[in-house]
Amino acid sequence: MNRVSASFDAFLRDESGVTAIEYGLVASIVSITILTSITYFGTQVNSFLTAAANAIKGP
Repeated sequence: MNRVSASFDAFLRDESGVTAIEYGLVASIVSITILTSITYFGTQVNSFLTAAANAIKGP
């Protein structure tokens, strides 16, 4: 029984998977931020370039 308890304690203290989970969370937050920025700024840049093209064409 003591061996099972020691194995369970070792399992609870093992932090090797925690680091991978933290990196995964950081990567997902960064990717969501990048996608949101691209979506927002893509629309803004498209509007700006359309207005510039219309100004160059003239009436």
